[in-house]
Amino acid sequence: MAANTFGGNRVFEEDYLYFYETLLTPERTQHEVDLICRLLDLQAGMSILHLACGHGRIANQLAARGYDVTGLDATAFFLEQAKQDAASNGVKVEYLQGDMRSLPFSDRFNCIINCFTAFGYFDDDENRSVLTQAHRALKAGGKLLIDIQNFSRVLQEFTPELITEREGNYMLARTRYDALTKRTHTERIIIRDGQVRRGQYFIRNFTFPEIRDWLLQAGFNQVEGYGYDGEPFALDSRRMIVVASK
Repeated sequence: MAANTFGGNRVFEEDYLYFYETLLTPERTQHEVDLICRLLDLQAGMSILHLACGHGRIANQLAARGYDVTGLDATAFFLEQAKQDAASNGVKVEYLQGDMRSLPFSDRFNCIINCFTAFGYFDDDENRSVLTQAHRALKAGGKLLIDIQNFSRVLQEFTPELITEREGNYMLARTRYDALTKRTHTERIIIRDGQVRRGQYFIRNFTFPEIRDWLLQAGFNQVEGYGYDGEPFALDSRRMIVVASK
């Protein structure tokens, strides 16, 4: 990841898993995998690329269902966790360290997924390049699924400071919204085991018409929007799930 825009190793490593573990429950993962299978109409043996696969919670579950899964992430720590989890569960996933802005694939996958707001961490040109790279990596008729925040909910529920506590340790997120760029800028401060660690990142937010147009400009033929339970996307949907067809 670009060091000047995204402190990846300071934001998304072991501290992240520690504080998010109670949120990323097996039940949540099961729900999300079920929805991915339904929205993409996955068939046995299909090839799937999980962009920004993190520690493998979704990729490994898809592999357990019999799909041919590749996971790509920039963070070595996450990939090691994903590999260990795959091995302990007896599933096979090809895990690669890489940058979603520069994918080494062309016409290879039936589907590509990008989940849990793992899109929008770069400037607009680079974010667009992620979509172009995904389009190139898909086979004809392939589909791209992106699961991100619902921008209207972000504004309605905006919280400048959020404190998460676990076992006497704290994660403080200080966030500001820039209306000129549609970015939320966050400083994350970890106070854990007597140590203090800091990291910064921003997320580019999207309305559905905006990301739909970006995807069409990247070469996709059709774009649909859904909420977190697979319902048609609406202003109050919990998440925004976008499915683009090549």
